[in-house]
Amino acid sequence: MKQTLIKLEGERLKLTIKPGGYLYIDLSKRYFPLPKEVSSAGLGEPIITLEKVHLPVHYKDENQEKPSVSWDFNLLSLDGYSPETGWVKIDTSKLASVHISSFEKRSVQRKASKSKKAKKILAKYSKRERNRAKKHQLEIARVIQSVAGVVGLEELSKHGMYTRSRLWNRMISRSDWRSISRILTKRIGEAKVKELDPYGSSSCCSRCGWENKDLNGAVFECSRCGLRIDRQLNSAINLYMRLMFGYTTNWDGKKRVELRMEDASQKEWWDKVVLPSILGGYVETGAERKTPDELVRGLHEVVKPKLYAYDRYADTYLRTPT
Repeated sequence: MKQTLIKLEGERLKLTIKPGGYLYIDLSKRYFPLPKEVSSAGLGEPIITLEKVHLPVHYKDENQEKPSVSWDFNLLSLDGYSPETGWVKIDTSKLASVHISSFEKRSVQRKASKSKKAKKILAKYSKRERNRAKKHQLEIARVIQSVAGVVGLEELSKHGMYTRSRLWNRMISRSDWRSISRILTKRIGEAKVKELDPYGSSSCCSRCGWENKDLNGAVFECSRCGLRIDRQLNSAINLYMRLMFGYTTNWDGKKRVELRMEDASQKEWWDKVVLPSILGGYVETGAERKTPDELVRGLHEVVKPKLYAYDRYADTYLRTPT
């Protein structure tokens, strides 16, 4: 049974079998302690057979702290990064498809007469859309919570992203960034959810800070240091550095976000910390025989074997050598 269909009520586990139909399992005579919440850090998804009910219980290792991970919000994915986890990509296309299919159904209802029956049908589709979207939002938040201790998120505002393109505006309005952020804040607390200024995170080179004003396509190319890297990964690395080092926002005719790096230069830190984490020591690449400047020029091709992805919010990472 999916995690969204179970709820812990005292000594009983409530399972939703069908709309309005529930099954209760008495856990009062158990020999193991129960977690405080039903989540990735608590109860897993029950497996019900004819003979037994298998109830996974997860316990946190107090000696092992989860790393801080920053996340870049995109229309069809969430891209996370930290030196400990590398590049983590969560596919959110299923969540987007919920809004797209519901929009098509509700648009038909708007063309119907403004009768009470039409309004009831429209309200039914709207409620169904919210419930289905909430299920995916909870699953995405569960995955992020299982990966990261401190979560860095972009402080995005939809109102500032609208343009004259109706298609673009619809895609932005369907995004669930704020909903996922609220769920994470409720689950792990405000102290562990940091909102970061996203200005320039996609257009600035994470290795040397150079700004690419002609940003097109899925690959970021730096004309100063030669870095060629996936655009979304570059943004996630920039957000991670803002999360860990802090930053200041300055105005000199134009907004600028500057990192507070004192011990080492941005380029030296990138070569020492970021580069090994996304290469992963694959000897087939010949990385150990190249200098950092020579290596970063082909990073877009080299980094692919290190990509970790969640396939439909699976419980385990899938290494995808694409």
